[in-house]
Amino acid sequence: MRKIVSLFLSFALIMACSSSDGEPTEVADNFDRSAMLVNWADNIIIPSYEAYASAVADMKASTDAFTTQPSLTTLGELRNNWLQAYTAFQSVSMFEIGPAESVSLRNYTNIYPTDAAEIESFVASGDYNLTLPSTIDAQGFPALDYLLFGTADTDAEILVKLSSDSYSTYLSSLVDRIETLSSQVLSEWKGSYRDTFVSNSGSTASSSVNKLVNDFLFYYEKSLRAGKIGIPSGVFSSTPLSDRVEGLYSKEYSKGLFNASLNATINFFKGKHFESESTGESLEQYLRYLSELNSTEDLSVAIINQFEAAKSAVSQLNDNFYFQVESDNSKMLQAYDELQKNVILMKVDMFQKLNIRIDYVDADGD
Repeated sequence: MRKIVSLFLSFALIMACSSSDGEPTEVADNFDRSAMLVNWADNIIIPSYEAYASAVADMKASTDAFTTQPSLTTLGELRNNWLQAYTAFQSVSMFEIGPAESVSLRNYTNIYPTDAAEIESFVASGDYNLTLPSTIDAQGFPALDYLLFGTADTDAEILVKLSSDSYSTYLSSLVDRIETLSSQVLSEWKGSYRDTFVSNSGSTASSSVNKLVNDFLFYYEKSLRAGKIGIPSGVFSSTPLSDRVEGLYSKEYSKGLFNASLNATINFFKGKHFESESTGESLEQYLRYLSELNSTEDLSVAIINQFEAAKSAVSQLNDNFYFQVESDNSKMLQAYDELQKNVILMKVDMFQKLNIRIDYVDADGD
């Protein structure tokens, strides 16, 4: 009998040791996703859309002033308000969820390079429908970039062209289209969609957190890293494609638009309130919470450090990315490399820690 008891105790001891020496049991994730969604909606997304809609309204007003009384002065004011609205768009472009997704806001607002030949055809014929997907590369801010800066060699010649009825009408149509889309998306966010977004706080693939984090990464990887830097510098082609830069015709705003986009991306990761130093629940806090919960390294530190490394690399670039690609493309490639490092940290490590699956198709192998 003593032998049986002894064997039982020995087996129990072995099992206890095996349990304590094995992999640590992962503690339940109780991070407040609802609070994070509230912070995103009320302090980042909606204020960003409000600022964007306001900037678009200013652009619309200056467009009306220009078409009513064309002059170099009103042209300059329109160009300035175009830039302000284009810059404000960089803060909302990543939020392709809900209302923005339903109207394909990013595609209808910022596909570049714009198709100058198609624009000229529409101007000449007066026959176009800007709601059609086939016209996305002849509208939005890149199309305005062409009209306001690229239709002739001098400002005086551009003024003559834009003063004509055909160009003036198309110019107004482009601005009206941007205003319609921006107003619609903002109205839905300030209506019922805000509550729909915040209440969907689960952890399924269709939950707001999982969907928006995927949208955030997709934007960073495809629009910011690839679109603004990788494609023009030739990362995905046999030669550089300098004519694929953002702000091609205005020439001097590529870097400013990129920085506005990168800063908005960083601020979202940190949960920073729009145009404020205050912060709320965020991906940074979520990763820090998981680090403390499971006694692991804080991934958010590495991600933020890499954001800063990318900013440092971009600071070395010329304001005109077309000129940068043509004169010293190696600096563009260096900036791309720094941006790419955070794709790995977020797409692999962050998604694994947050237990979120990638929901989009990766075509370039990153």
